[in-house]
Amino acid sequence: MRGRRGAEDAAQLPPRRARAPRPAPRPAAPDGARAAARLSLACALLLLLLTLPARVDTSWWYIGALGARVICDNIPGLVSRQRQLCQRYPDIMRSVGEGAREWIRECQHQFRHHRWNCTTVDRDHTVFGRVMLRSSREAAFVYAISSAGVVHAITRACSQGELSVCSCDPYTRGRHHDQRGDFDWGGCSDNIHYGVRFAKAFVDAKEKRLKDARALMNLHNNRCGRTAVRRFLKLECKCHGVSGSCTLRTCWRALSDFRRTGDYLRRRYDGAVQVTATQDGANFTAARQGYRRATRTDLVYFDNSPDYCVLDKAAGSLGTAGRVCSKTSKGTDGCEIMCCGRGYDTTRVTRVTQCECKFHWCCAVRCKECRNTVDIHTCKAPKKAEWLDQT
Repeated sequence: MRGRRGAEDAAQLPPRRARAPRPAPRPAAPDGARAAARLSLACALLLLLLTLPARVDTSWWYIGALGARVICDNIPGLVSRQRQLCQRYPDIMRSVGEGAREWIRECQHQFRHHRWNCTTVDRDHTVFGRVMLRSSREAAFVYAISSAGVVHAITRACSQGELSVCSCDPYTRGRHHDQRGDFDWGGCSDNIHYGVRFAKAFVDAKEKRLKDARALMNLHNNRCGRTAVRRFLKLECKCHGVSGSCTLRTCWRALSDFRRTGDYLRRRYDGAVQVTATQDGANFTAARQGYRRATRTDLVYFDNSPDYCVLDKAAGSLGTAGRVCSKTSKGTDGCEIMCCGRGYDTTRVTRVTQCECKFHWCCAVRCKECRNTVDIHTCKAPKKAEWLDQT
C-alpha cells in the first residue's frame, strides 16, 4: 500500500530538470564586506517586521455592522461552533446583531467623557481595532457588556414572539410570595434562562477553543456580563380586586432597561481587579501582594491601560486631539484631564433652535427661532508631529 502511494505521489511530481554545471566558486569577500552585507540584511528584516501589521483576531462583534444581511459564511471571526449556531438559528443571529448595536451604543454612552470613548473603527472586522489586543480594563468591560447585550437582546426577542425556538419563561408558574404577600405567576415572564444559555454557547465558543490565559480572562468577564442582566430582572404585577384593592396579584419577571446593566458594569470597571493566571492556567491570583482577590462579580484584567493621550497605532489609541472638553469641569471630561495638559482651542459658534412653541387650533404648532452663542472647547494636538505617528 505504501509502495503504491509512493509511486502515485512520484508520478504526480514534475520531472526533475537536468542539473546544470556548478559555477566556479566566487572569491571570498573581505570581512568588512561580509559584515556590511549582514548588517544590511538585518536592517531589511527589521524594517519588514516593523511594517507588517500585528495579528488582530476578528470577532463576532462585527455582526452588529451587518444589520439584516447576516450570512453565516461571510461573517469574519466566527469559529466553527459559532458558525454552526449561526446557520441553525438565523433568526437569533438577527437578535445578536441588534444586541451588538445596543451594547456598542451603551459602551459609548458610559465612556463619552473619557479619553478612551469606546470608538469603533470603520470597515474593521475587529470593530475596536488593536486596543482589544491588550488585556486591559477596557477589554474587560467590552467583553462583559457584549455578553450582556446578547443576553438582553435574545431574552427580549423570546418574550416578544420574534423567535420560533423560545417564548415566555416556562418555569414561572404556580404560586409564589414576596414581602407584599402571595401572588400568582402569570403574564409573560422574560425568558432569561434561554437568553443566558444561548449567549454562553455562542459568545464563549471561541474562548473555550483557545484555552489560554487571555481566554480565561474573557470567559470570566463574559460571565460577569451575563449575571449582570439577570441581576436587574424586576417583578411587575397587576392587581385584581374590588376598586383596585389588590386582593389578588398576578406577577411576571421583566428585563430592566439596558442602561441599568451598563451603569452597573461601569462601576465594575472602576473597581476592576488586576490579576495573573495561576501556573495551571485554571484560575486567577492577585497581581501583587496585598491586592484583594477577584470575586465572581468583579471584572478582571492583566495589563495596565495606556493613557490614550496621543495617537498610538500599536496600542490602538486614537488620542484626544480634537475632542470636545469642558472648561469648567474638574472631572475626566474637563479640558485639563481630557487634553492631557496640552491645552485647548476655543471656537465660538451660533446655534439656532426652535423655542417658545405654541399650539394653534387646529392643528399646528408654531415656534420661534432662537439664536444662542456658545463657546466650544476642543483639545489641541501634540506639538511634535512625530507623536502622531507612534507605532
